[in-house]
Amino acid sequence: MTVTLPTNDQLRRVAERIGFDLADDELTCYRDVIARSMPAYQRLDEIPDYLPEVKYPRTPGYRPLADEDPYNAWLVKTDIKGASRGKLRGKRVVVKDTVCVAGVPMMNGASFLEGYIPETDATVVTRILDAGGEIAGKAVCEFFSASSGSHTSATGMVENPIKPGYTTGGSSSGCAALVAAGEIDMAIGGDQAGSVRIPASHCGLYGLKPTYGLVPYTGIMSSEFNVDHAGPITADVANNALLLEAIAGPDGIDTRLATPNPKISRYTKALGGDVSDLTIGVLEEGFGQPNAMLEIDETVRHAAGYFAELGAGIESVSIPWHRDAMCVWLGFGREGYYSNMMLGNGFGTNHGGLYLPSLSDRIAQWRSHANELPHNLRVAMLMGEYVRTTTNGHYYGKARNLVRRLREAYDDALARFDLLLLPTVIRTAQPLPPRDASPEAVIGNALTNTENTCPFDLTHHPAISIPCGMVDGCPVGLMLVAKHWDESTIYRAAAAFERSVDWRSLERPKKRSRKRG
Repeated sequence: MTVTLPTNDQLRRVAERIGFDLADDELTCYRDVIARSMPAYQRLDEIPDYLPEVKYPRTPGYRPLADEDPYNAWLVKTDIKGASRGKLRGKRVVVKDTVCVAGVPMMNGASFLEGYIPETDATVVTRILDAGGEIAGKAVCEFFSASSGSHTSATGMVENPIKPGYTTGGSSSGCAALVAAGEIDMAIGGDQAGSVRIPASHCGLYGLKPTYGLVPYTGIMSSEFNVDHAGPITADVANNALLLEAIAGPDGIDTRLATPNPKISRYTKALGGDVSDLTIGVLEEGFGQPNAMLEIDETVRHAAGYFAELGAGIESVSIPWHRDAMCVWLGFGREGYYSNMMLGNGFGTNHGGLYLPSLSDRIAQWRSHANELPHNLRVAMLMGEYVRTTTNGHYYGKARNLVRRLREAYDDALARFDLLLLPTVIRTAQPLPPRDASPEAVIGNALTNTENTCPFDLTHHPAISIPCGMVDGCPVGLMLVAKHWDESTIYRAAAAFERSVDWRSLERPKKRSRKRG
């Protein structure tokens, strides 16, 4: 790509878009000044980019056919071997298709990104390989990761292995399907509103959203800089903690880690502990949400009783701000996502860290492929553009301010409790919509189940979904939330529950579907 000196006509059109009314002599003056900057852009073209080193050989992999991919969960299968030894030796790991793997195709669920090949590895990929793991491939995700279902990817719907014909949840849909099907040991998902924890809940898995910045986001396609998280999805607690150990810690590139001395632990050491000294607050506003399934509330409360039997102190806690968290998230999320992903071509400006100009160039092509975008993304963009242009960023700014108040509310509760407990999602996995579904159906299936998950993306507290029962053959997730950097306490409690409770036997039949609120 090169930047050329604009003609007077080109510059006038640019001026008109900005709102300038330039006289001819002003236009000529400004063009002369711009001309003096052109050699700098030419020199930037000549200087090689500064990207992280690719350390391990690989081939591009291949896209499996249907008989090798029954849940439509694989984007690409690879066989990238890491170091000869390490804590992940023998582990096969799949990464969400927002994660760059050098030389391997990447789509982020979007049709117009097909054929894009990153030239570098994300930090999490390098760390997995350094720890002896194998990158077994890329997992399908929702179109631009903008859905909590599993029905918007350009490569087709992802099916739930636990409940065929039903959604896996999203947007890390393929990651959850592959782990639940037993095809893979571990997965790396992304979570901006619940996209690790929701599919973990729907598929009976363990999905952790770590403290913001604990896992470097370098080389992962951003949705919104303030809520970008990457974390492990696994079938058991031990593998979850092991994978977090391998990928946690600053990389010297990602500026999302603002804390100078983050608390990084040997998370696997927490797995054998009991919960007799822990206090757990049952967050009442996480239950009885509008449109919630009563059976989920009952299942999670029943599971909370097992923590009491294990010796934990269980008390009810009220955090009224929890019910306003969705409003705060939407207040900044619609404008923030739109500005960063679409107007900013996935990177925006004014933050540090790694930029991938080749990816930004490809994302910019959405403008000539706008009609390929799914209905849920279109309506979110319309809302983002409307609010942005009619309120001049008023609600984005106010929502960002209120995040501090929301964080304080949870911190006040976590000063009294070691953990908070609530349902991960308010509804179980739902049937996948038909391929010719109406816009209302596509949108309805995509914008759901984030009421309890999105608050902690805003406040950056670590949170895990653990399976705690079944409703009508669908897994139910229980969420544990801890203080910042206290993933070890989360793992200690989750492992104690896992050792003591066979969640698959806790089936509660779907008795009613009455809506609350």
